[in-house]
Amino acid sequence: MPNTAPAGRRDTIRAHYLADEARAVDDLVRLAALSQADRQAISADAAELVRAVRGSGDMHLMEAFLSEYGLSTREGVALMCLAEALLRVPDAETMDDLIRDKIAPHDWSAHSGESASIFVNASTWALMLTGRVLDEEGEGVEATLRGLVRRLGEPVIRKAVSKAMREMGEQFVLGRTIDEAIKRGQSMVAKGYSYSYDMLGEAARTEADALRYHKAYADAIAALKRHSNRDDIRANPGISVKLSALHPRYEEAQKARMLPVMVERLKSLALAARDARMGLNIDAEEADRLDLSLDVIETVLADEALAGWDGFGVVVQAYGPRAPYVLDWLYELAERLDRRIMVRLVKGAYWDTEIKRAQVMGLDGFPVFTRKVNTDVSYIACARKLIGMTDRIYPQFATHNAHTAAAILAMAPDRAAFEFQRLHGMGEALHEAVRKREGTRCRIYAPVGAHQDLLAYLVRRLLENGANSSFVHQIVDTAVSAETIARDPFASLEGQPATNPAIQRPQAIFGAGRVNARGWDITDPLTLAALEAARARPLPRRTPGRPNRSPGPRARARRVPLQIRPACRSRSAPCATPPRNRRPRLWASR
Repeated sequence: MPNTAPAGRRDTIRAHYLADEARAVDDLVRLAALSQADRQAISADAAELVRAVRGSGDMHLMEAFLSEYGLSTREGVALMCLAEALLRVPDAETMDDLIRDKIAPHDWSAHSGESASIFVNASTWALMLTGRVLDEEGEGVEATLRGLVRRLGEPVIRKAVSKAMREMGEQFVLGRTIDEAIKRGQSMVAKGYSYSYDMLGEAARTEADALRYHKAYADAIAALKRHSNRDDIRANPGISVKLSALHPRYEEAQKARMLPVMVERLKSLALAARDARMGLNIDAEEADRLDLSLDVIETVLADEALAGWDGFGVVVQAYGPRAPYVLDWLYELAERLDRRIMVRLVKGAYWDTEIKRAQVMGLDGFPVFTRKVNTDVSYIACARKLIGMTDRIYPQFATHNAHTAAAILAMAPDRAAFEFQRLHGMGEALHEAVRKREGTRCRIYAPVGAHQDLLAYLVRRLLENGANSSFVHQIVDTAVSAETIARDPFASLEGQPATNPAIQRPQAIFGAGRVNARGWDITDPLTLAALEAARARPLPRRTPGRPNRSPGPRARARRVPLQIRPACRSRSAPCATPPRNRRPRLWASR
C-alpha cells in the first residue's frame, strides 16, 4: 500500500470509498506478500484442519441446518425469508398468508432423514406436515377435507411455526439477559474461552430506544465487572457496542447536534469498562457510516481519562477496499495518543445491503468487493498488516474459515500476540481444534437478548453463511473434499475477472439502452465537499439588455402533465385547456 502522511490518512480512506476493485485487489496481493510456497503450505494446513473438524464429529446446529437448508435450496431461502419477516407481521391473518406462501409450495420431503441432526430432522417432519395441510391442490372430497383441516388448523400452525423459529433463533443467543448469558457461558470459560457480549438491538429509532440500549450496555458492564478478575484485560470478558444504538440520528446530516451526545454516551460506557478492567469494542455497521464512526472513535479515545486503559476496541470490515487504510489510521491514532487498542477484523455483515444501496443510488461503484475471493484476499492482507502492528494493536481475528485461520497461524509467529474469535453457535469444532493444537486464545462473540431483538441478527448470520460457497456450509458436506474447501484464494484470482460479472454496475442495472440516473451520496465527505464547492461558484452574469422573463402561461401549459392541469386552473392562467387542433400528449411518458 502507498505510504501516506498521517495528516492525510482520513483523505486516503475517503478516496477509496468506491475504489476500483481490480486495482484494490492488486494492492492487497502485494500487501499479503505470500510466496507460492507459503500459499501451498497454508492450503495444506487448512485441509488438515478441515479433516480434523470432520473427524471430531462435533457438528452443531448452525452447520447442520445450513447443510440441509442453505441458500442454494428454495426451501432454505423460504425459511430465511420467513424467519426475517415473522415478527414484523401485524396480524394473525397476514401471518397465516405468509406461512402458507413460504411453506406450502416447497418439497420438504426431499430433506427428510438427510441430516444427522435430530433437531433438523424434526423440523423437516413438521414442515412436511404443515406444507401438506396448507397445500390447496386437489379435487373433490380430498380437497374439501384438506381445506377444512387447513381452516381449523391455521392458528395451531401459526403457533407451531412461530415456536420453531423461536427455538432455532435461541440456539444462537447465549441468554435472554446478561446474567443468564454469563451463567450459560461458564462451561466454555472453564475450558479456556472468553466472551464478548453483544446486547442485541438494531439502530435506535427514537430517543427512548437509545436510552434503553445505553442502559442495557451499562447494566451489562456492571454485571460483567464481577467476573473481570484477571490483571490482563485480554483474559477478561468484553462487550460490543453499536453506535447506531446510542443515538436515533446517527447520520452525517445531523453530525453537529448528534456528535457531542454520541461522544458523551460512548465515553460513559468506556469509562465503566475501564473501571471493570474489560474490553469494549465498537461494532462496524453500514459503509456510509464509517467516516462518522471514525470521528466518534477519535474524540472518545483522545480523552485523557482513558489513558492507560488497553481495552478500547474497533471492528474493521475486510470486505471494503478502505479496510487497510483504516488500519493505518487506527495505528497512527494509537501512536499519536500513546494508547494500545484492540482491533477485531471481520469479513463483513452487510454485503447485500451495500450492493443494493449502491445500485439504487446510481453510485460510481461499490463500497464492498463484489467477489467473495476478493474479500478472502483482503482479510489475509489486512491480517498481515495487523500482525506487524502489535506494538500498538492487539489483533482479534474473527473467522470460521479454516484457510483464513491457517494463513494467520503461518504469518504470526507469536501465538500470545493475538486471539481468534467466533460466533456463539458456530465454528466451535474448528476453533477447538486450533486451540488444542496451537494454544491460541479464542473469544466467543455472544448475542444477548429477547426473541424480539433476535431475528435481524439471525438473518444476517444465515445470509453470511448460507451460500453454498461458504466454509460453514461446505464443512459438513462430505461430497466437497477438504482440499477444495481449503483452496488458495490467491490462486482463484488468476484468469478470473476482478469483479463479479453477475452483479450489475449501478449505472447498468436497467440493462442495455437505459442508463441509471447518477445519485449523490450525501453521507460521503468528498461528495459533500464537491457540492459545497459548486455552490460557492458565482452564478453567470445576466447579458446586458436581456430581461429575465418567466415563460408565459401558454408555454407553461405545454409543460404541465395533463393529469395535473386541472389543479392549476386560475383566471390568470387557464392552463388546463390543451392547445387546439393538437392531440393531447403526456410529456412525462416520453
